[in-house]
Amino acid sequence: MTVVNKTNLHPQGTKPNPTEVEENLYQVAHIDYNNLTIQHNPSLPSLYEDALVYESGSAISSAGALVASSGNKTGRSPKDKRLVDEPTSTNDVWWGPVNTKLSPEVWRINRERAVDYLNTRSRLYVIDAFAGWDKKYRIKVRIVCARAYHALFMRNMLIRPTPEELKSFGKPDFTIYNAGAFPANRYTEGMSSSTSVDINFQEHEMVILGTEYAGEMKKGVLTVMFYLMPIKHNVLTLHSSANEGKQNGDVTLFFGLSGTGKTTLSADPARLLIGDDEHCWSDDGVFNVEGGCYAKCLDLSAEKEPDIFNAIKFGSVLENVVFDPLSREVDYTDATLTENTRCAYPIEYIPNAKIPCLTTNQPTNIVLLTCDARGVLPPISKLTNEQVMYHFISGYTSKMAGTEEGVTEPQATFSACFGQPFLVLHPMRYAQMLSDKITTYKADAWLLNTGWTGQSAAKGGSRCPLKYTRAILDAIHSGELANVEYEKFDVFNLNVPKSCPNVPSQILNPAKSWVDGPVEFATEVSKLGTLFAKNFDKYKAGATVEVIAAGPEL
Repeated sequence: MTVVNKTNLHPQGTKPNPTEVEENLYQVAHIDYNNLTIQHNPSLPSLYEDALVYESGSAISSAGALVASSGNKTGRSPKDKRLVDEPTSTNDVWWGPVNTKLSPEVWRINRERAVDYLNTRSRLYVIDAFAGWDKKYRIKVRIVCARAYHALFMRNMLIRPTPEELKSFGKPDFTIYNAGAFPANRYTEGMSSSTSVDINFQEHEMVILGTEYAGEMKKGVLTVMFYLMPIKHNVLTLHSSANEGKQNGDVTLFFGLSGTGKTTLSADPARLLIGDDEHCWSDDGVFNVEGGCYAKCLDLSAEKEPDIFNAIKFGSVLENVVFDPLSREVDYTDATLTENTRCAYPIEYIPNAKIPCLTTNQPTNIVLLTCDARGVLPPISKLTNEQVMYHFISGYTSKMAGTEEGVTEPQATFSACFGQPFLVLHPMRYAQMLSDKITTYKADAWLLNTGWTGQSAAKGGSRCPLKYTRAILDAIHSGELANVEYEKFDVFNLNVPKSCPNVPSQILNPAKSWVDGPVEFATEVSKLGTLFAKNFDKYKAGATVEVIAAGPEL
C-alpha cells in the first residue's frame, strides 16, 4: 500500500477549510488558493462591481448593461487555434486548413504559462455551467479566468445550473483556463504570434493566451461539441439557429454565414426560438448548446431588431461599443473600435425563447442560407440529399465590395458546414450525418438566397425584399411550397418553384428577371459555378461520386 503524505498536496500555510472547487483547482492545476481569492459562480452585482473597479474601459450603459473592452483583439484569431496531437483524437481530427497540430510538450509549456499568470492575480473567477440543454448529452464546463467581464460573458453564454445542480456539480468534463491578458512566448516551437488558443481532448482542457476576446471561450466550447458529440454519442453538432412552430411544433434549422439573415429569419413571432447559433441534433430531437445569445450590435436599433435591442439590460455584456461618457447611451452606428461590436445576454431575455431550449420534435425543414451578391442564384430552391451535402460542405455566401481594400466586386466566400473554423472532423463526416438524419426523419431541405435579384450588387441590383423572403419561409413552414410545380435551374441543376404564395413569380427564377440579358446571365452563372467547383476540389477525396455530381455542371 502506498502512503500519501497529504501535507504535500496543499499550498504551504493553506487555509483550514478549502472549498471543493479550490481543492480541485489546486490538485489539477496547482492554482494556489492560499494567495488569491477564488469567486465561484459569483452574483451579477458582484461581477459588475469588480469589473468597474478593476478593469479599465468598463462602464454601465444607460440601459443597464456592462460595457467591457476586449483590448487589442476585437475578434477571434482562427490562425492561432491549435489542437494537441495526442493519441485519443489524432486519427479523427481533420488536420490541415483549420486544425493545426500542437505537440504535447508545447501544450504543457502553454498551460504552465497560463497557470503561472493566473497564480499572480489577487482574484480569480470560476464559472461552472453546462453546455447542451439535453441532460442526456450535456457536458459540465468550468471557466477559470481573471476578468469579471469574462466570467459574466460565460455565465450568460453557458447554461446556468440551479442551486441544487451547482451543489452536486463535481468534477467538470471540460475546463478553460483563460489567461488572455498574458501572451504566449512567440519563440516557443509552433507559435506564430503572441496569441495561442489550444485545445487538448485527452486532458479535457483549453488554454487561452494573448487574447482577451471573450468569443474565443464560446467558440472553444462549440469546437469541443463538434468533436465530442459525433465521436462519443453519434449526435450531430451544428453551427445553426433553430426555431419551432407554436401551433404544429414543426422544427426548422437555419444554416448561414454572417450577413445571410440567420438571426433575423429565425426570430419569427409565430415561432419559438430554440437558439440562434449552436445546436445538436440527436435521435431524441434538437437541443441548444448555449444558454445565451451573442448578437452583433453594429447599426442595431429598436425598430430593426426589437428583441435584441430590448435584451440589452442589466446582466448583459456589451463588447467594444462606443458610448457617451455623460449619458452612457451607446452609439450602435459607431465602428471606431471595431465593426464587430457584440452583446452577450441570457436567452431568457428574448420573450419568444423556448425554455428549456430543446425539443423532442425532429426537424421538418433544413434551410441553407446564402447571400449571393452576384444575383444569379434563385431566391429559393428545393434540394436533393446529395445537393444538401454538396452545398452544406461548400457553405457559400458573398463578401461584399468595399468591405476590404481591393475588393471592388462581390467575392465568393466558402466555409465548410457553415462553420469551418470550429470543425474538428472532416466536413464530409458532418455532411453524411446530416444527410442520414434528413433521410431518417424525412425533412425537406432548401437553399434560401437572401441576396440580390435582377443584377449583381456591383451593377446596382436590389436585394430580395425581406417581406418576400419571409413569405417564402411562411410557405415552407405551411407545407405549401413543397407541393407547387418546379423547374430546373441550369448549371446548378436546382429545383426552383414556379410559384410561391405572396411572392412575384418573376423573381423566383433569376434567369427570367436578369436585366442584362440571357448571355451575360449565363456567363455569370458559369463564373459562380466555377468558383464552387474550385472550392470543392479540396473535399473531393472524401466525397462520394453522387455528392460530387450534385455540384454545378460546367
